[in-house]
Parts: sequence; C-alpha cells; structure tokens
Amino acid sequence: MVVITLPDGSQRRFDAPPTVAEVAASIGAGLARAAIAGRVDGRLVDTSHRIESDAALAIVTERDPEGLEIIRHSAAHLLAYAVKSLFPDAQVTIGPVIENGFYYDFSYKRPFTPEDLAAIEAKMAELAKKDEPVVRELWDRDEAVKFFESIGEKYKAEIIASIPSAEPITLYREGDFVDLCRGPHVPSTGRLKVFKLMKLAGAYWRGDSKNEMLQRIYGTAWTKKEDQDAYLHMLEEAEKRDHRRLGRELDLFHMQEEAPGLVFWHPKGWAIWQQVEQYMRRVYQDSGYQEVKGPQILDRSLWERTGHWQNYRENMFTTESENRHYALKPMNCPGHVQIFKSDLRSYRDLPLRYGEFGQCHRNEPSGALHGIMRVRGFTQDDGHSFCTEDQILDECVAFTDRLQRVYRDFGFTDILYKVATRPDKRVGSDEVWDKAEAALMESLRRAGCEFEISPGEGAFYGPKIEYTLRDAIGRQWQCGTMQVDFNTAGRLGAEYVAEDNTRRVPVMLHRAIVGSLERFIGILIEHHAGALPMWLAPIQAVVMNITDAQAEYAASVAETLRKQGFRIQTDLRNEKINYKIRESSLQKIPYLLVVGDKERQAGKVAVRARGGADPGVLDVGAFAARLSEDVALKRSNPQ
Repeated sequence: MVVITLPDGSQRRFDAPPTVAEVAASIGAGLARAAIAGRVDGRLVDTSHRIESDAALAIVTERDPEGLEIIRHSAAHLLAYAVKSLFPDAQVTIGPVIENGFYYDFSYKRPFTPEDLAAIEAKMAELAKKDEPVVRELWDRDEAVKFFESIGEKYKAEIIASIPSAEPITLYREGDFVDLCRGPHVPSTGRLKVFKLMKLAGAYWRGDSKNEMLQRIYGTAWTKKEDQDAYLHMLEEAEKRDHRRLGRELDLFHMQEEAPGLVFWHPKGWAIWQQVEQYMRRVYQDSGYQEVKGPQILDRSLWERTGHWQNYRENMFTTESENRHYALKPMNCPGHVQIFKSDLRSYRDLPLRYGEFGQCHRNEPSGALHGIMRVRGFTQDDGHSFCTEDQILDECVAFTDRLQRVYRDFGFTDILYKVATRPDKRVGSDEVWDKAEAALMESLRRAGCEFEISPGEGAFYGPKIEYTLRDAIGRQWQCGTMQVDFNTAGRLGAEYVAEDNTRRVPVMLHRAIVGSLERFIGILIEHHAGALPMWLAPIQAVVMNITDAQAEYAASVAETLRKQGFRIQTDLRNEKINYKIRESSLQKIPYLLVVGDKERQAGKVAVRARGGADPGVLDVGAFAARLSEDVALKRSNPQ
C-alpha cells in the first residue's frame, strides 16, 4: 500500500506504486490532461515517475511557475530535435532555460541563416503536432558516452564523460531524437503549442574563447498565445527605447573599440549625468552623509586582506610600479574603511556615514558588455554607514524612506523588495544574523513595503535588501541595495571605543540607491523613451526664429533664460520653421519657443510643448516661472 498526500491534506491509497500520471487520473480526467510534471516530496519529476513509497505529491500544470519552466526546457529539446531533423550533420551541445525562454548551442559547418531559422521553427511545429511521447531513460555512463560518440555527437560525449561515475545518466527520447538531460520534461511534444524562435548569436563552447565558436539559437515559449504576443510587443517597445540607439540619435554618448566597456560622454549626455550626480549629492547631504573621495589604485596587500585578490582577481585590472603590485578598485568599501581608521572613533561618532561618487573598474567579459548598462568603468553612488548593532534598524528605515522618494522623483513608482537571508557558508553567530535579518525586515514593514524572502541569497558577511524597479514596459531592474556587513571592517582592522571603553568592530552598512550611474542613466533613457523629465532633460527649451529679423530677439530670450539657470539652445538657421520644429521634436526637447514679428514686438514667445500640451503665447517671465515649476515638481512632460 502506497499513501499519497495531496496539497490539501487529503490522501489517496494505491495497492501498487503509482506514477504521477496515475495519481492525477485518479483525481480527475481534467487534471490528468493538464498534468505536466509532479513535485514528489519537493522534487520535480516527470509524470511517468513511479512513486515507490508514501510521499507528498503536488501535480504541476502549466498554471504553475515550474510548469512554464518545464515547457521552455522541453521547447529547447524540441528545437534540437528539429535542427537534427533538418541538418543531420549539426552537433548539439547544451540548451538551458533562460528568462522568458530558452536557447540551444549547435556546431555546424556553415552559419545558420534567417531562412534556416524560419524552417527550424516550422519543423518544431510539425514535430509538436505529431505529439510524440517524451520518454526518460536511465543509462550507464560509459555506454552513454559510446552511444553519442557512435552518432558523431562529440560534445554530448564530452559532457557525459565529465559527469562523476556515481551520478545517474538520464537521457530523454522523443521520436528518433535522444538527448542528455536531468529533466523533467512534458509528457509529449504535443504539449508545446506556443513558441517562437527569436535570433541567432555566437557562443564559445563552455564559455571559453579558446574553444570553438558555436551557433546559439534563442527562442521563447509560453502557455498562452496572448502571453507570447504581449511579450513580443514588449520586445518591440524595448527596441524603440534601446538606450544605445537613443544615445546615438540624441547625441548623448558613444563607445568605441579603442576603449571597450568605457563611455565617451557627449555634452548633452554629460548634462544628464551632472543632473543625476548633483541630485544624489543633495541626497547624501540631506541624509547625513559626508562626501569623501578615495584613490583609484590600491596596493595588492589591501586586496589580499579583503579577500578580493584571492576570490575576485580575474575581474580586477592590475598594474605594477617599482616592484609593487596594484589594482584599480572594483569597489569603494575598503577605501572608506581606511578613512574610518584614520582617526580614533568613539561610539558617540556613530553612525558615521560616508558617501562617494566612486569610479570603479571591473574586467567584465567582452560578451557581457551592453551599452552603458554593463561596462568596465563605472561610477557608483556608494555609501557606507559605520554603526553599532543597535543602530541598524534606524539606519535601514531612514534609507528605505529616502530611496522611495528618490525613485519617485526619477519617475519610478513600482518597486519590488527582497530580503536575501543567511547562506550556508557565512561568518558570525546566529544571534547576530537574527538581529540583522530582523532589522532589515522590520525596516520594510515600517515603510509599508511588502517583500519577498530570498533564502540563502545573502552575502557571507550579512543579509541584504534588494530594491528592484519596474519600468514603463514592465521590465525589472535591480538597482538599490542595503547590505549588513559584520566582516569587512574587522578584516581591515577598524575599531571604535565603546561606552565601556572597550574596542569594538563597527557594523558596516553598504548602501546604494541608483547603483552604477552609467547603468541608471541607461535605465532612465529607456524608461522615458528618451523624453526625459524637464529637470533631467539636457536641453530644456530651444528658441527658434521664423526669419532673420527675429534672430537678435531670439538670442536675447535664450540668454535671459540661461541666466536663470535653464539649459537653453537657439536655432537661428536660415531654414523653414516647420523643419526646425520637426528636428527639435525628434530630439525630444520639452519646450520649443517660436518667435516671429508679433512675439518680438510684444516681448513674448509662442510655446510648443512636448506631449501635446498647448501653453500658447507667453511673456518670457511667465514661461520661466512655468519651467521652474516643472523642474521643481519633477514633471515628466509639460502640463
């Protein structure tokens, strides 16, 4: 007798060990048809899995998050099946699930073409329609190696040969296609109904540039067509908002081969940077942070004491001078500890808060670089609070409140919160971890924030809050963080004099709101589709004349507004006014000020506003007041 306990607490008894599919059928025909997999005592298994002893079972359907992941995993195998059907000489390598889809890497004698991609997708649909069973098989490792070698699949043979001999080798068969996989998979290919191949890319075998370049085919798969349509629409919108394209079109920045992963900021782009930096500098000041500046290059011995040299060396840029080894800093924390240590600190000095717009360098792989979103040289709004354990909660509460206001000013109102808790490998007592985790969670409760727990995702030195923004088209960007660190200050010898005159190690809170300024500006550009709010816009208004007769007046209007601190340009070219208006509109400038003879004689300007607002004809002082209000209220578009 095998007793199966279902999620609602009910139990079903079977005379012989049942499969997951048989349990689903015993509950109802509808569930049997919907079942994709099962979760037996917390472990995902195929519907063909036989349950040999009493167990807890949940039936997984396409409505479950795991169900969608299994569908995408199975779609990757269907892709490989289709490629082998059309191109028998192609060799398959690996094909994992990724966010919103999957990919599979192939070795083939010639590059795949867009026409090939269309043919492969059609073949996938044909194979899915055949509704072939997907069957799990258990193999001996050496036999599996021989099998894949015999059919010319050297990559699969290499993967299997690297698996420890004690581990089971599971293969999945659908039709005449066999692939290595741990599973689970959908019961049959007919369960895969909504998928699309997206693009081709290159990828080195095992991610090593010394190995062969493979061809990667990306795809997406969903349970419902409307979900896929929404996703494809989001991608189209994302393409329109791509910060790399807008950076060129709006003349904000560029990047070039001579400085990979580094940014050349143009005047308009640097104007945006300055607005973000100066705003965050005021946030530092209002939050009680003292701005500091540490050196770019530090001796190897310091990085050895922090553990970076041993654990992060491949990501650091290094140099030598006079037989000493140095590294460009990948982060600012050790420098702030040195400033803390430069004087004897008392408990009365705590919390002691330092902030820095610290430029950091990390040797990111070239394949990971992405515009200004992922670079090798970046600047952080980096801050550290040195405090006692009893001060952690108050510091975190104040930080979350400030962060919410900052994001709101930049146009983000949808924030996700996660608390990453203690990992298995960690330093410090459970008592200290209890206090730190409780403080982080309580700080979010006091701010009225619902949050998720990410078990075991904290750093080895302490837990953290991760603050994630959702942008205008629904994408998520993890930007802010608050980390509780019981480790770094002590490793670098930082101490303070406690109330009882003993020496104690301060708790170090690492915090950032926007994170990398480069990345955050890229996010801003895409969130606002290049039409930045008035206070951030590199050019807030353009003054343009209709004929040469108004050129002098237009220039004087611009100069008047500039003296009031606004970012103003003139367009006095001998071009038709409609052409000038169109060009400036494409540059997404908030206000266009047109002056003809009537405006010049009346001392006014005809105002055209981005977003469709119609302010009409205003005198210069009234327009300046209007623009001041837009900036003060952080408006996205003129009203």
